[in-house]
Amino acid sequence: MKRTSSMIRGAVGALGVLLAILLLATVAQAQTYAITGGTIHTLAGRTFVGTVVVRDGRIVEAGPDVQAPAGAEVVDATGKHVYPGMFDAGSEIGLTEVGAVDVTNDSQEQGDFKPHLQTATAIHPATEHIPVARANGITHTMALPQGGIIAGQASLIGLDGWTVEEMDIDPGAAMVINFPSLRARGRGYGGFGGASQRSFADTERRYQEQVASLDEWMEGGRMYAKARAAGEAGPNLEMEAMAKVVDREMPVLLAANGERDIRHAVEWAEKQNIRYVITGGSEAWKIADWLAEHHVQIILGASQTMPAGPDEEYDEAYANAGKLYAAGVKIAFATFNSSDVRTLPYEAAMTVPYGLPREAALEGVMKNAAEMLGLGDRMGTIEPGKIANLIVTDGDPLEIQTQVLDLFILGRQVSTDNKHKALYEKYRARPKEKVIS
Repeated sequence: MKRTSSMIRGAVGALGVLLAILLLATVAQAQTYAITGGTIHTLAGRTFVGTVVVRDGRIVEAGPDVQAPAGAEVVDATGKHVYPGMFDAGSEIGLTEVGAVDVTNDSQEQGDFKPHLQTATAIHPATEHIPVARANGITHTMALPQGGIIAGQASLIGLDGWTVEEMDIDPGAAMVINFPSLRARGRGYGGFGGASQRSFADTERRYQEQVASLDEWMEGGRMYAKARAAGEAGPNLEMEAMAKVVDREMPVLLAANGERDIRHAVEWAEKQNIRYVITGGSEAWKIADWLAEHHVQIILGASQTMPAGPDEEYDEAYANAGKLYAAGVKIAFATFNSSDVRTLPYEAAMTVPYGLPREAALEGVMKNAAEMLGLGDRMGTIEPGKIANLIVTDGDPLEIQTQVLDLFILGRQVSTDNKHKALYEKYRARPKEKVIS
């Protein structure tokens, strides 16, 4: 009996602690912030000195005459700048820790067709890469699965949270399809291990087979959607995902590089009548006018990279964005990396001296990808109702000397502390060597 009473008291105590934790979590989530006195760059058509009010994870007010609500925690941004948080529109953050150490990589599953898989299930919230990235102003990203033709579903996450559930914005935000390539030449992992050379006939045969398989999966999604509507389909996670693609409910991140492969990918996507955005886009400048005519939107990879071939101009990657923009192609930027997510603003900045207007570069890392993927009503600008992903800086966020001073992710104020900063401070404080005379 005494044991039973003790067990009951213990259970009641544990329940009380749990309720207290839930209450504290609710209070923390309900915290109201007022960012006051800063120059607010809304990216929605106006810039002003004023106040942004954040409550329950959302922006509730923003304007030059807005007053801080009673009880709000005030963040003084006088003399500083407030921008929307930066969006890495394609990364492996949380999926890869050390690229050369296999057991720290979880971005890829076996098989060529995996439409039911979501990267959110594999993300490691405690990765050291996340604090480093967000300290440079990146507040959210599209975490991409790798490998195969239909690689799986990209998950849209905020870069803060103890658990994946706390980070989640949309676990099935887009389908990732690596469109088959007609390039005959390949290299070993990381460019090492020698080169392999297939005949063009073999490459074309493989290409046709892969495209045919991809078409079958698309048709399978259509048939499943019809059967489901008629009440004749049982649960099938793979076909549920494909049905969302063919019904245009889920956008496709369609990876293609090289002039010919990009053309083929666009023609295939238009034939399938899907919502899509091209990702990668190296050599896209060569067909910029054609892309503009077809209203193609592109999420570009790293600009700080080498030319695609030995005969290309040295500034090919730097000028790609500017040439596409000049032709009327909407662009955004991504790193398609994990440890390099922090360099996102500099990938955009590198294109500015080579033809891309500064404002277009800012839009490319803050709002364009959200609009491309149907998320523009939720993020990308500083407007009431948008998710409160915000950065407070001491200057232009595209400049390498600019510091991110305050950071808000999903409406939570987040520390900018990270491993890079800790090591910098540690070794900066190292005792000076004594000079023996």
